[in-house]
Amino acid sequence: MTRVRSRQSRWISLKLQKMLKEIADRGVAIFLLLLLLPVFLSVAIAIRLALGGPVLFTQPRPGKDGKIFRFYKFRSMTNACDCAGKPLPDAQRLTPFGLFLRSTSLDELPQLINILKGEMSFVGPRPLLVRYLDRYTPEQRRRHEVKPGITGFAQVNGRNAISWEDKFKLDVWYIDHWTLGLDLKILFLTAWKVVQQDGINQEGYTTSEEFMGSTQLHQDP
Repeated sequence: MTRVRSRQSRWISLKLQKMLKEIADRGVAIFLLLLLLPVFLSVAIAIRLALGGPVLFTQPRPGKDGKIFRFYKFRSMTNACDCAGKPLPDAQRLTPFGLFLRSTSLDELPQLINILKGEMSFVGPRPLLVRYLDRYTPEQRRRHEVKPGITGFAQVNGRNAISWEDKFKLDVWYIDHWTLGLDLKILFLTAWKVVQQDGINQEGYTTSEEFMGSTQLHQDP
């Protein structure tokens, strides 16, 4: 009986914490959008002058339960193409200005709009590409049980320096052990890593490497 009551109390506690997280996400997003409006405008103008248009990079990404949404970031790369019209490798299109946007995480600011729309949270597994959806194992697919986040447990535990498999294990661990306290810890560690510029675009990791998925079941065509 005591064990049942303990489970019920934990379920109620988590339910209330999830409600508070939903309210806090949107409330803080509104506050930051208003507070950082001059920064938004300044970055947008700088991107237009340095890289041309468009100012925003948008892309479909899978969110909670795999539902597709339009993901926003400030653009950080040029549109340079080779003689055949194919975009150059990311490393060649990433300018020093774009690297500055990434190292300071200013390129992530438009995701406040995704949070306000209820598509993302401040903390959660990072949203990956739609084409990866059919490559996940059942366990890896659990990362879609919650909203994706601007930052997450994997981002403060290695970011681009760890393998895809380890990232997914950290994402699932986060889901199984989630509390508001854990979110606050992740936010604090994220702020610290941004200040230290720790794990931002290390050599060989201009963007995340291609996720191949299960080598037995989901090879690229």
